[in-house]
Formats: sequence, structure tokens, C-alpha cells
Amino acid sequence: MSVLQYSFIDSPIGALTIVTSQKGLCLVEFGKDESNMQAIRKYCQKWGHTLEEEPALEAHKELHQQITQFFEGKQKIFDIQLDLKGTPFQCKVWNALLQIPYGETRSYKQVAEAIGSEKAVRAVGGANNKNPVPIIVPCHRVIGAGGSLVGYGGGLSIKEHLLGLEGVIPVGSK
Repeated sequence: MSVLQYSFIDSPIGALTIVTSQKGLCLVEFGKDESNMQAIRKYCQKWGHTLEEEPALEAHKELHQQITQFFEGKQKIFDIQLDLKGTPFQCKVWNALLQIPYGETRSYKQVAEAIGSEKAVRAVGGANNKNPVPIIVPCHRVIGAGGSLVGYGGGLSIKEHLLGLEGVIPVGSK
């Protein structure tokens, strides 16, 4: 049983809770309240981990720096070791998302085609929804076929902010 570490970081889209294993980043949660901690405990139970009791600020220093620089527009590619847990299909989708360059978007259909499952558009949406490390694995870069900002676990206003930050859409537009 491995021990996970967590910490909080403030960002322009609100507080984020980040969780790492010895292998790498495994969770990013929007917010830092008790519901976030419950979600982390549920994750630990599902995957057989325990959670350190106190935030791991020193251990997460580099991670905090990269996230801060992303929001400052200075970091376009994360150099973060990941420890993603999901089904083989979900992992395939998440790896495809990592290939979408900063400042670009793809439709759900394009992601489905990229993984060789062109008919699995809805399943791609489901995998996006289960992405355990939003922002780092850029599910915000996946949009509807007509260019609409459909679905985002953190809320469409956060998706809009992230795409605005990357210059994909004008800030303040929908």
C-alpha cells in the first residue's frame, strides 16, 4: 500500500488540490474543501492507497511552480511524471489528450479518430469526464464538433478561462 501526498495551490480559477504517489501526479481536484478530501479518500480506497495527514508543500514545490507558471503563460508544456489509473480505454484517451498542443483544440470525434476508435465519440467524452488530472492532461482542449464548449468537470467557466489563457478563444467570450 503506497502513501499519497497532497497539497493546495491557489490559481486564477480557484484553489486546486493536487495529489501525488511515489510514481507521480495522480489527482487534481478543483477546490480545497471537505468534499475534495472525501473524493481523495475515495480514490485512496479504490486504488489501495493511504493519505498522509498533512499537506506536502516541500514535496510539491516543483509541481506548484509549474502550475503557477502555466497560469502566468510561461509554461506551455508540463514536465510532470504522471501516475494515471483508469481503464485501458481511458488511458488511451488521456494519452491522446497529452498530444494536443497548447493553444489548439480537438473535437471529441478527432480524439476518437486519433485513438483508432472513430465511432467511440461518446466514450471519449466519458473518458474526458473521468480524467483524474485536468489541466495537466488537457481535457479542456476538447470541444464539440461545432466549436462549442461542451462539458467540463470543473465547469464551463473554467474551461473558457483555460482556453482563453491559451489564446484559443477571446477572453470573456463563450
